[in-house]
Amino acid sequence: MRLLYTVQRYGTDIVGGSEAACRMFAEHLVGAGHDVEVVTSCARRYLDWANEYPAGTAEANGVVVHRLAVTRPRTDDTFGPLNQWTIAGPRPMLTFQQTRWSQRMGPELEGYRGWLMANAARFDAAIHMTYLYATTTFGLPVTAGLIPTIMQPTAHNEPAIWVRRFDTLFRLPDSFLYFTPEEQSLVGARFGGELDGSVVGIGIDLVEADDADVADLRLTHGLGDDPYLLYLGRIDPMKGAVEAIQHFIAYKARYPGRLKLVLVGDAVVDVPAHPDIRSIGFLDERRKRSVLRGAIALLQPSYFESFSIVLCESWVQRRPALVQSASPVLSGQAQRSCGAIPYHGFAEFEASVNRMLTNRSLASGLGANGRRYVEDHYSWPSVVAAVEAEIGTAIKRFATRRALRASRSTPQGRSHQAH
Repeated sequence: MRLLYTVQRYGTDIVGGSEAACRMFAEHLVGAGHDVEVVTSCARRYLDWANEYPAGTAEANGVVVHRLAVTRPRTDDTFGPLNQWTIAGPRPMLTFQQTRWSQRMGPELEGYRGWLMANAARFDAAIHMTYLYATTTFGLPVTAGLIPTIMQPTAHNEPAIWVRRFDTLFRLPDSFLYFTPEEQSLVGARFGGELDGSVVGIGIDLVEADDADVADLRLTHGLGDDPYLLYLGRIDPMKGAVEAIQHFIAYKARYPGRLKLVLVGDAVVDVPAHPDIRSIGFLDERRKRSVLRGAIALLQPSYFESFSIVLCESWVQRRPALVQSASPVLSGQAQRSCGAIPYHGFAEFEASVNRMLTNRSLASGLGANGRRYVEDHYSWPSVVAAVEAEIGTAIKRFATRRALRASRSTPQGRSHQAH
């Protein structure tokens, strides 16, 4: 099949989130014999959508990537108040105001809808990754009228999903690809009934770190033999990172031992200066596996998740995790796997860290459980097969929808409706 993905950002140096998920799906679909293209922005950062990648078409790991320039950067002084007013302002909100919010959410791309209209016929289906951004809110209504269209919403219970603009958007796709049962349930509850689609998860590569690489990483970053908790992802208040750092600092005030906190990923806020916190930036896949393998446990503090790739990556390395229990998705993943301890608030964080440090057999057992869970549920061949099946279903639904529309437009169909 010839498949088109749309996503707000795309690149091998973009770690985590729906952007990384999109890249993994695209590359593994190529590996399964499909022709996959992506249309996206020239931005590396979602905070301002600044054009950093060159515009134009290139190939990345077998995927053809079309980058369109962002026409309007996003700034805190204009988008911040508008976003707050849209989320918490008076109701009802006029349609044009919600449309303006979606435009300012971005990324607004030069010639985007025209590109879709000109190129849609080349593809058997279009898949829109993430419901929130303009690549979906303005792109999905275009493709839904032209070719079979699927949404991978990456939905979670955040304030934005309750904006009424999405009521219509979620009725347009021929099908949905969900990451977890919790995501499917949320979408069904929010938009009324179970929308057609399948829980396919995300494939996870089962490559384990080499012990020599782990030792080298510890040496490079001055960790020695010290135990450390690991946060891996964008260092962003929206990801729970700031709260997690505050919890760790409070913990160290009570337990001033050798435990460190290692932060891996781009920081969108200043990381507090602390002798036991190491912020080491971006790591390639090999070194990411090493830093996961060397950790006492992964720390996954996000309140808003549709699926946690890094949690599964930690389990691949047989490491347990501490996860935010207020996230239904993280709690669900922890309970189904028996590979993580959910916590909420500092007192539970403190107790959970102490359990990990003092009961190494518990930590090892949780890590082993997580590894088995990933092996059983998230192999790429089974995930790709589920995606292919759902795309096939969407193609059939689109054909039925088009035939019904055509029958209604014929004189006989109009006459029948009149009676």
